[in-house]
Amino acid sequence: MNPFLYRLFRDNEIRVHELSYLFWECTTRCNLHCRHCGSDCGMAKREQDMPLEDFLAALDTIPAGKRPKDFVVVLTGGEPLLRPDLDAAGRAFRERGLNWGLVSNGWFYDEAMQERLLRAGLDALTISLDGLQESHDWMRGRPGSYERALRAIGLCSQEPRLTSDVVTCVNRRNFSELPEIHRVLEGLGVKQWRLFTIIPIGRAVQDPDMRLDPGQLRALMEFIASKRKEGGPMKVTFSCEDFLGPYEEKVRDNRFFCRAGVNIASVLIDGRICACPNIDRDRFSQGNIYEDNLYEVWEHRFQPFRCHDWARRSDPCKSCRQWKNCLGGGMHNWHGSDAPYLLQCHYAQLSRDGLR
Repeated sequence: MNPFLYRLFRDNEIRVHELSYLFWECTTRCNLHCRHCGSDCGMAKREQDMPLEDFLAALDTIPAGKRPKDFVVVLTGGEPLLRPDLDAAGRAFRERGLNWGLVSNGWFYDEAMQERLLRAGLDALTISLDGLQESHDWMRGRPGSYERALRAIGLCSQEPRLTSDVVTCVNRRNFSELPEIHRVLEGLGVKQWRLFTIIPIGRAVQDPDMRLDPGQLRALMEFIASKRKEGGPMKVTFSCEDFLGPYEEKVRDNRFFCRAGVNIASVLIDGRICACPNIDRDRFSQGNIYEDNLYEVWEHRFQPFRCHDWARRSDPCKSCRQWKNCLGGGMHNWHGSDAPYLLQCHYAQLSRDGLR
């Protein structure tokens, strides 16, 4: 789409801000110990799982007439499959006429789990695969994680009742494995493979192996662009994490638009209301379901997500000629309790490598 027309479309989406995608951080328990975890989750309960009835009470503040037909609830964590009440949760969403999905590491996803979740109305599933066997198990901190993830990917990819995809956190260790990962996933019947990079939050802050250098970032863009040009049964795409300059329409279907707080909200484990769960929750949370009406918060707050003038006053955005196309990049890149600062900018990295 023409950049000017896309900006008009984006600005209208911001003005209307229709909520269509709601994350529920339903647990912070996890059976793995991932090197890049932004939540620092573990098997021990850092917080108690949020009771299902508490989330449903917040969900029910959204008037049925205000929910678009494609409204979806997505369970995240931690590892959502550690919750014992997913059947009840799924049925409750279906009783309200809602689609639902979840994001999982795949460890517990076997034939019995798939059938159980399908009976509860599961629509969509995302499984993570972060390399070939050695790299994935290293990344996930538990031997056997790779085989469990492959099992889950094979099962959901062959199930016609599910919309499923695979996501990969690209890092220095698995970077050279991308062509082989592509071959493996295509062989399993995967329909969509989404790649993204890792921002320096949580455990990734002190781990230099997690982050690509500018040359690797450009090579990643070239890899995705080449796979999309080749076509084939599996769509390869880059995530919506940041503005990419000349690679914008080469590596994904639409131009960059951070929809956090525009179409996307989240209910966090402690009840806080935010946008995507990876966003700095201390700075950008907008309320709490135990004190506020979720829908009223959505309608009347979220200004930092819908007007980015505060980012325009900060470096490097205040002097960037791509501001009108970028608006400060992905909201998950902004952190800091006093004055927000930008953790990373893909456009700046690509520009240093010769792109203007």
